[in-house]
Amino acid sequence: MSTQRDRGLTEEAATTAIDQACRMLRLPTIRGQFPDLAEAASREQMSYRAFLAELLLAECDDRARRRSERRIKAAGFPREKSLRAFDYSVNPNIDVATINTLATCEWVRKSHPLCLIGDSGTGKSHLLIALGTEA
Repeated sequence: MSTQRDRGLTEEAATTAIDQACRMLRLPTIRGQFPDLAEAASREQMSYRAFLAELLLAECDDRARRRSERRIKAAGFPREKSLRAFDYSVNPNIDVATINTLATCEWVRKSHPLCLIGDSGTGKSHLLIALGTEA
C-alpha cells in the first residue's frame, strides 16, 4: 500500500522533510552537508544524478572515516603514531622501501605475522603502532 506524496512543497518544507528523513534513515553527513551541497549544485548547475552522487559519496566517505577511527580506538594503541612522523634518519638501518611495502598491509591480508626485533630506542614501537594504524 503506497501513498501519493504532495509534490508542491515549499523550499522550507522540503528542507525540513529532508532533515527529518535523514534523521530517520540515520544519514548524519547528508543531513549536515545537504544545504551547502545543494547550494553548490545549484550554482554549478549539476544534474539531479550528480547531486545525488555527491551526497551519497559524502556519506560513504564520512562513514569510512568514522569506521577507521573506531577501529583505531578499539585497537588500544598506547599513543598515536604515523609513518609520516617517523624519522628514518635516526636509524639508517631501517629500509624505507621495506616499511613502505609493509604499509600496503598485504601481510595482514595474507594473515602473516610481523615481528620487529632490535635494540631499545630504535623505533620498533613507533613503526608497529603506525603499521597497525595503517592496517
